[in-house]
Amino acid sequence: MTIFNRTLFKSTVSLAVMAVAAYAPAAFAQDEAKPTTAWQASRTNDDDATVKTGVAKARDPLDSATSTSVLKDNEVVKLSAPSLADLLRNVPGIRVEGGAGEGLNAYTVRGLPLVNGGAKYVQIQEDGLPVLEFGDLTNMGPDAFVRADINLASVESIRGGSASTFASNAPGGVINLISKTGEVEGGSVRLSMGIDYDSNRIDFDYGHRLGDGWRFHVGGFYRRGEGPRETGYTATRGGQIKLNATKEFDGGYIRFYGKVLDDKFPGYVASPMAVTGTNDKPIFRALPQFNAVDDSMMSRYISDLNQVDSAGNVVRNNAQDGYRVKAKTIGTDVVFKLGEWNFSERFRYSNNSGQADILDPQIQVAGAGVILGYFVPGGSMSFASGSNKGAAVNPATVSGNGLVSLTTIGHTKINSLDNVTNDFRVSRVWEVGGGDLTTTAGLYNSQQSLDREYYGSVIIQDIVGGGNSSLIAVKDAAGRDVFAGGMFAYDDALNQKRRVNLDYNVLAPYGSFNFHTGKLSVGGSIRYDRGSVSGTIAQAGARKLIDVNGNGTTVGDRAEQGASTGQVLGVPYIAPSSSQPVDYDYDYVSYSMGVNYRVSNSFSLFARHSLGGRAGADALLFSPAISATSGALLNEDASHDSVRQTEAGFKYRDNGVSLNLTGFYATTKGTYLPTIADSLGIKTPTLVSRSYRTYGAELEGAVRRGPFSVAGSLTVTGGEIKAAEQAALVGKEPRRQPTFLYTLTPQFDVDQFTIGANVLGQTSSYADDVNLLKMPGFTTVGVFARFRPVERIELGLNASNLFNTRAITEVNTGGGAVPTSGVGTVRTLYGRLISASAQFFF
Repeated sequence: MTIFNRTLFKSTVSLAVMAVAAYAPAAFAQDEAKPTTAWQASRTNDDDATVKTGVAKARDPLDSATSTSVLKDNEVVKLSAPSLADLLRNVPGIRVEGGAGEGLNAYTVRGLPLVNGGAKYVQIQEDGLPVLEFGDLTNMGPDAFVRADINLASVESIRGGSASTFASNAPGGVINLISKTGEVEGGSVRLSMGIDYDSNRIDFDYGHRLGDGWRFHVGGFYRRGEGPRETGYTATRGGQIKLNATKEFDGGYIRFYGKVLDDKFPGYVASPMAVTGTNDKPIFRALPQFNAVDDSMMSRYISDLNQVDSAGNVVRNNAQDGYRVKAKTIGTDVVFKLGEWNFSERFRYSNNSGQADILDPQIQVAGAGVILGYFVPGGSMSFASGSNKGAAVNPATVSGNGLVSLTTIGHTKINSLDNVTNDFRVSRVWEVGGGDLTTTAGLYNSQQSLDREYYGSVIIQDIVGGGNSSLIAVKDAAGRDVFAGGMFAYDDALNQKRRVNLDYNVLAPYGSFNFHTGKLSVGGSIRYDRGSVSGTIAQAGARKLIDVNGNGTTVGDRAEQGASTGQVLGVPYIAPSSSQPVDYDYDYVSYSMGVNYRVSNSFSLFARHSLGGRAGADALLFSPAISATSGALLNEDASHDSVRQTEAGFKYRDNGVSLNLTGFYATTKGTYLPTIADSLGIKTPTLVSRSYRTYGAELEGAVRRGPFSVAGSLTVTGGEIKAAEQAALVGKEPRRQPTFLYTLTPQFDVDQFTIGANVLGQTSSYADDVNLLKMPGFTTVGVFARFRPVERIELGLNASNLFNTRAITEVNTGGGAVPTSGVGTVRTLYGRLISASAQFFF
């Protein structure tokens, strides 16, 4: 962090603390109404749709020219989604490519391009501040560091609109997970377990008022089990605990909070599947002995392996570790008044670290005979692990399908993803011309660390589900080891051993106004983001012979020789003093203007136009955009993406009925890092510059009549690539962009029980930008039931994807068409998961 930024942080925090200290002695605790108990709160329908995320001031949605939605805590508990990604599929306008586990899922909004994965244009926040400054950092997204448990008070979202100016790097929208803060007395303990899968979990939360304006809330969860897909071992284990304490005083409050997260979970990248038929009507089928919906490439028989790290050292890693993330967070949230001025100060420090061991089969899935004939003509295969270890492999029948996989085991070590964020703002309401003019000024400052090491190796494994896949060793015709112990190479297919150690600093002053008179509101906001990036990066450029398996020689072992063709190259590593600097600055301006006309108490019209930006972050590293000698930015256009959006619509709310309709049009220009597959299916990250056009409409509605209620949404999206590195792509539809996204949640709720369904779906879309292979649309149906036999006890039953629908979100076939081999790799949502729970309130 620069001296200027350290001083800014200290000054801003000091200003807020001194102001509170000066004002607090004159303050007095507000008269507190009798708090609602946790049991009563669980039986209360909170229809307040007011959102305070991504706006200057929380307002009645009918008085705001923005598109917002809220999921309340009771709805979160009813849905009992297997992961945050599954929960966020219920947010209107948000497209989620889930099924990857707790982290590494992909999010976008209203058809904005989803090229890099992660959450490039959508910022995921926790209690009003970003979890990570950038949502698409390689191999570690913000969803890995935040969890949805029973401590959630609500999930707020804003799409488009003022998200461009009230958050950095969030031109598409903001999703904010808001914690409970002790307004409700008491708490609960919730025990849940998987019925048809191995998962055991306990959640707890407790809030209490202490008097004299003080209240607190504490809670968390712990879980363990195999997880939603079969791995053959305990792949999920860990949890979190959160605590906050709030002091209320006249005109505001001060809150202190903290969180400790330590969680292990598997990362499901992709799985093999049969792909036949035609591009317009492809046929996807499970392979014999392997179902990509329920199985994974992880196995009880693939664990401790020797690998070569980026510095050329032999290390031992456990392929079963999956993701292991740790976060220690402390923060303050201060709101106070001085005369007519309103102040807010939010500060948070998050110490984030972790590691990821991920099995990715997308190098090549092919016939065992084909692999053997290409690399070791006349050779033989045998099992190197598992119950058949040492037994000969018949290439024609291995795996029950004759297929094997060349699988990358990538190891990412996250030394630091520390995030320090401060957001200070001041506002005042002025009486002007018979109306109210609200002005706001703020200053946002953050530092995002990125200290990461990546290296990988390639194994040969059979394709068997149930967590029973084994390593396969290969010998030549003379019986000599060629790929010993199933190790094909001590680097990944792209030779991408890399180290990154950078600091991203963001300074963003912003301001807004809103003039409200009678039925009319007119507002605007502006933000200036200035960023600096400094540090070093390095990648493998040298090779040396290394006795990795410890047999005393490197002769004849192609994995150690670093080639599959008999050449002696050695294993790649990063030589000392081979680092290169990164040192550049960037800046951009965002703005938003809107008008809202409240036709009546129940109906309003609005329109808005916005321009937002998104910094390039780590997608630019190791690319021609950055000078290898000075670290300067050679391509200024690559410094940030721009998203220009126009939206208009209406809102209606009356007598238990709400209906919101928004039409939108957006143009996006930026630099992306798509993974482009070659004819073998090997995916290569490639830096490209592209422009997109997106248009459509978003409908959200709800009806409540006595015990009956139904809520739903429909997002219609169209779009095209306007400019690309390949002329043939211009005019094509963006990859994986369905025309329709829809949700529907009907339920029946009375004192003793609640039953309902959760229907989520999307129509077909192209697997790749070449617009050849079409991925089929899908609909997943979940059901939930809650039974309350006595007061303070609730029993639950949930089933997600009840009909075990094959919901495919990504396909890789090498070339974007039906493969001649009849086999590709896919990513799917989870199959059917049934769980039972018991929640006890106190």
